[in-house]
Amino acid sequence: MTGALERLAARAETVKLARAVGQPEERFAFLHDVPPADIRALRDQMTEALHGAHQPVLRKLVSASGLIPVPVLATLAQKAFGPLLSARLAGMLDGDRGVAIAQKLPAPFLADVAAELDPRRAVHIISALPAATVTDVSRELRRREDWITLGRFVGGVPAEIAEAGLAELNERQVLEVAFVIDDKSQLGTLVERVPGDRYDAFVRAADEYDLWHALFDLLAHLDPGLRATVVSRGLDDDLRERARTQAEALGVASLLDG
Repeated sequence: MTGALERLAARAETVKLARAVGQPEERFAFLHDVPPADIRALRDQMTEALHGAHQPVLRKLVSASGLIPVPVLATLAQKAFGPLLSARLAGMLDGDRGVAIAQKLPAPFLADVAAELDPRRAVHIISALPAATVTDVSRELRRREDWITLGRFVGGVPAEIAEAGLAELNERQVLEVAFVIDDKSQLGTLVERVPGDRYDAFVRAADEYDLWHALFDLLAHLDPGLRATVVSRGLDDDLRERARTQAEALGVASLLDG
């Protein structure tokens, strides 16, 4: 990874760190020159400390919940536990039971839970959710413009289910989400499934909403052949010069070369 691409990655990690501590992103701009792996390690340590607290008590709650019918648990989650405690408990539930409870919960509450969730602890549930549930939660998160949670949520499911969630988003929203997804290894697969006539819409969204950094970060995670296809189909004469100017300013002009 070049220094310029590392800076883009550090910027993405800074956005997520700011969210984790509940502060404006601008307060952490000084971290843009820090290795992204170090920023992520700090965020992971914070998450681990928060989610690792009170484990004995939470285990007792999970053990007791095994005796309670799923519909009753869904009601308790909303009326008694709330999103934060529900998110902590989710990582300890059996996968099938966790999915069964999630299917009894309304999308707005699941979106609240997703915002508090460490997806690494609940991947066994997230990856087994039906596409319809992912779509409903994606719509709710899109309505809230909660790109970070949407990135965690979509980034934790198989590619075909992630595609269902991303299908609910326009090009600007896809760029917002793709920029903050933790595991970007699936981005190539997802972009391959996008109709080629939408490529120019991604470029125009980057231009209109000042999301060039997100577009270039996306291009950096595509294989060279797919990247060249996106660039050749997405950049018309009207946008090519502006894209080149923005890429040079960020130090990633090579991404636009065939």
